Amino acid sequence: MIDRHDASPHSRFATVPFAGETNNDYRARIAHQQADLQMQRQRELLEQASTLNAPTARIRIWERLHQLSLPRDPNHRLVGIIAANTGLTMDEVRDEQRLRVAPPVAQPAL
Repeated sequence: MIDRHDASPHSRFATVPFAGETNNDYRARIAHQQADLQMQRQRELLEQASTLNAPTARIRIWERLHQLSLPRDPNHRLVGIIAANTGLTMDEVRDEQRLRVAPPVAQPAL
């Protein structure tokens, strides 16, 4: 028997039934996909607050999960939300804001 989940990298995430797939198999496949996506999201939520990750990485994970960019305004209301979601202090989030707007450090010519 051929495992349809291994047919192609994208077929696993098809939202329409496969040819010959029963309704029960289709529903089971969709439920499995949703469970996988939920587990992945939970892992990413844990990563965004993990003290094993640097503040920059935690903020970038937050940005990716929420599809928002770190605001430039240090008094923006999202600064507090980002701090709470990432386990950082508001000062750590503001430090990242400052780093992002600072001009790049010039490398000495060799």
